[in-house]
Amino acid sequence: MDGIAALSEIAYWMERERAETRRVEAYRKAAWALRALPAGELEDRIAAGSLTEVPSVGKSTSAVVMEASRGGAIPKKLAELRQRGTAPLATGGEQLRAQLRGDLHSHSNWSDGGSPIEEMVEAARRVGHAYLALTDHSPRLTIARGLTPERLAEQLGVVAEINEGYDDFRLLPAIEVDILEDGGLDQTAEMLRQLDVVVSSVHSKLRSDSETMTLRMVRAIAHPFTNVLGHCTGRLVEGSRGLRPESQFDAEVVFAACAQFDVAVEINSRPERRDPPSRLIELALQAGCLFSIDTDAHAPGQLAFQDYGCARAAANGVPAERIVNTWPLDRLLDWTHAKR
Repeated sequence: MDGIAALSEIAYWMERERAETRRVEAYRKAAWALRALPAGELEDRIAAGSLTEVPSVGKSTSAVVMEASRGGAIPKKLAELRQRGTAPLATGGEQLRAQLRGDLHSHSNWSDGGSPIEEMVEAARRVGHAYLALTDHSPRLTIARGLTPERLAEQLGVVAEINEGYDDFRLLPAIEVDILEDGGLDQTAEMLRQLDVVVSSVHSKLRSDSETMTLRMVRAIAHPFTNVLGHCTGRLVEGSRGLRPESQFDAEVVFAACAQFDVAVEINSRPERRDPPSRLIELALQAGCLFSIDTDAHAPGQLAFQDYGCARAAANGVPAERIVNTWPLDRLLDWTHAKR
């Protein structure tokens, strides 16, 4: 077993289990540090037992690499994590999860994600996806290092280069664009036109009154570039960021707009969001909406969170044919580009 690969995979499984960020980062940073060593130095340090002299490599991460170097053995910690990972994160949505072909909401370290794009791609392939939309944030969200038009253009080049290396997978150039206070989208039309998927989400003034928020959301939904309405209530129900109540809006009006303008309602799979709540999933289903079950992953292991979203979708009777990321890539792209 390759020691660096073992460190990365341990981090993946720990992220899947929602381990503390600092503990996960210890493995990821060690993997990055060792991967950056000059040719031959890793082997020399393994032979000399001096891995801990490399910055970001501690006793635990060094031990994993040393264990892997002994005849290619699978390190004990990795074997334990793999065994625990054989069970789904949530039960009830297994059949639906098997029908998903991709994920339309993910982040990399180009904005507020924790890992390079390449590692997000490998994790997507690990969970069996045929495609992944890279939806880093838009410029107004400065706290999340949102992408200016110039940085987004640079990222498109990286995405194209990555896609040249795969025949069985497609990384979709995309964005999670902030819905502005007037309902506009926080990116230039020139850049949005070049993307395969646009997830439009509200990130500011979440406590606005219902009329203001409804008008804001409907205007964004009606925008010809919007494909998916992200985490529509903005709520937080657990986690380190604390709790946050649902935004107030006229859900019947918003979901009627989604149905009219062919915009999918996201079922956000993050455990701290579970957005929208079940009563709104049912309302969107009655309104005739499409859905997208997404992870909003900010780390590779979080791409497994779709288990949570699938369980909620199944519990609320959402049929697979109404979920856009069960569709083959060609059908999905025909849909995302239809309004442009």
